[in-house]
Amino acid sequence: MALALCAAAAPGQAVVDPLAEYTARVDTAVDRGLDYLASVQKSDGAFPGKYGRTVGVVGLCGMAFLAKGYMPGHADHGRTLNRCIDYCLGFQDAKNGYMGRQGGKMYSHNIGTLFLLEVSGMVDMERQRKLDAALSKAVKLIVTAQRADKGSRRHDGGWRYHPNSKDSDLSCSGWAVMALRSARLNGVHVPDKTIEDAVAYLLRNHDPQRGTFGYQDARNYHITLTGAGLLCLELTGRRDEESAVKAGEHLLRVYDQLPRQSQFVYGLYYTSQATFQLGGKYWERFGPWMYDYWLPKQQENGSWRGGAGNWEPREVAYYTAMSVLAFTVPYRQLPIYQRDETVDEEEGRRNP
Repeated sequence: MALALCAAAAPGQAVVDPLAEYTARVDTAVDRGLDYLASVQKSDGAFPGKYGRTVGVVGLCGMAFLAKGYMPGHADHGRTLNRCIDYCLGFQDAKNGYMGRQGGKMYSHNIGTLFLLEVSGMVDMERQRKLDAALSKAVKLIVTAQRADKGSRRHDGGWRYHPNSKDSDLSCSGWAVMALRSARLNGVHVPDKTIEDAVAYLLRNHDPQRGTFGYQDARNYHITLTGAGLLCLELTGRRDEESAVKAGEHLLRVYDQLPRQSQFVYGLYYTSQATFQLGGKYWERFGPWMYDYWLPKQQENGSWRGGAGNWEPREVAYYTAMSVLAFTVPYRQLPIYQRDETVDEEEGRRNP
């Protein structure tokens, strides 16, 4: 599956792809990364590292294969994907649907729910039956966790480490919003109020003048989290609002500072998604920078390791999966990666 990066062109003009020169390099690097993940996956579906047995890491690795167009049960990594699915399903609490055990917390639950939603419809009948039952509980838990008594209005509408947490943070909330967006794409009922409250929480962590989004305020960790806030606005239908535009402009000012952040690859992933959704100059500037900077960092065995901050140096499966997910946003294989095809035209009208 080659990169789909074509920019919009006026009638009669040739379509110009500003990132065409990266196609072969990205394809090769992504396949090497996926080969590495397949080679280190354990027989039960888990991966190496402190968090390799959490549903979060297994889900991210599974999504990395889906993002390149691989499908469960088919040749070329189909068995790897099936192991990821079965591991996540087997990890879920049968009573309440929670998948955040063994240190994964709500991060793992949200990511695992997103992965299972993204793979739903691609599996055999028996796995689909299990998915339908699991996802009903998993989505319900996300909705219920948002409603937990937060103790402070500024945390209302968000998510934190546990289903009953008394506060919220934008990082965990970003994964929850992505899972809920995927749920709606799959026809799973998500109350409108859940989305409205999530957006209200996001905007309480947003500086409308600077364009920043922060962890539990408008500024903290803004370099890595502005992309998360912007993506959530885009996924909830607010891409054209002033807050989204300001966030996009802020990302253009700070994206080259990402390598110095402790959560570099996390910020890379969200900034990749957010700028691609905005299209136009945002993706055309960020995409080449991302590929030029991070492709050469791939190891001989196909993996990627942490950036300057090295959050957890041993979490190679996590870094590799997140790198692949950042690179493959333009492939548009995951439903969550889809975007309005008029974005480049609209961005051009805003910036003649």
